[in-house]
Amino acid sequence: MNIVKPFVKWAGGKNSLIPQLTKHYPLELKDGTIERYIEPFVGGGAVLIDILQRYKVKEAYAFDINRDLINCYNVIKNNVEELIKQLSKKEKEFISLNNEERQKYFYDVREEYNSYKLENELNIKRASEFIFLNKTCFNGLYRVNKDGKFNVPCGKYKNPTICDSNNLRNLSKLIENVIFEYGDYRKSEQYVDNNTFVYFDPPYRPISATSGFTSYTKEEFNDESQIELAKYYDKLSLKNAKLMLSNSNPKNINEDDTFFENIYKGFYINEVFAKRMINSNAKERGQISELLITNYEEQEEWNIEENSTIKMIALA
Repeated sequence: MNIVKPFVKWAGGKNSLIPQLTKHYPLELKDGTIERYIEPFVGGGAVLIDILQRYKVKEAYAFDINRDLINCYNVIKNNVEELIKQLSKKEKEFISLNNEERQKYFYDVREEYNSYKLENELNIKRASEFIFLNKTCFNGLYRVNKDGKFNVPCGKYKNPTICDSNNLRNLSKLIENVIFEYGDYRKSEQYVDNNTFVYFDPPYRPISATSGFTSYTKEEFNDESQIELAKYYDKLSLKNAKLMLSNSNPKNINEDDTFFENIYKGFYINEVFAKRMINSNAKERGQISELLITNYEEQEEWNIEENSTIKMIALA
């Protein structure tokens, strides 16, 4: 079996957390009762990819407010060979250059990428630029300014893999029946029923004044946005869908911060430990506690070990 990986590095990506998250998937996903999977904030898609490889869900829907990201998914799904052709060309050209020439090549692609807006139709050229920039920019970080312009500088890699053709082809096959839509998380509501599992991975609430990172798009996701999302979570819970949501744990900094206990009152709040991978200071990349909020109780049938790093920390 080919192991499929996310095609981009994404701030807040869940690839390293998958072994912990799987222990909290609802039992109904394993026994086949759940027929539909939805991600309202798909991002790098690590959980989507994991679920599609593990379980035979009949339908899957993924949404994101980053139009370019959704374009990439749809290009991979529908035009993967042409995408591979364009990425391979960029990789060969880039690898053949010296460091100074690579800098120029990178900034030329970035300038071109920022010079036009994505329209509604599939854009293979745009997808190849998006992936190239992600694979060659500093720390693999996707960030835009308030004008929506990609502004990450060039990274320093000896031989970056810009075109992982095998993974792209395997991913294309895996997501062939997934519906990817550009839009706000609320767009997912029409697809949710009692046979649905929804995983939310929104922009995290900053745990300190300097740790905020919400610049996947030019829109801000502040505390008011978090509260609105919690109301939406509650609304979907009334449909008897199974829900799971990730967010930062403010108790890393302030033990008295009960923000999430307050807005997710009545739901199950668990703690998981993630490795923070994207930080300009390598010393700040390490384990950090995060929250995993579900509307169903932790179920022993998953055989969660007594000494697991996942543990219930609060039931509001």
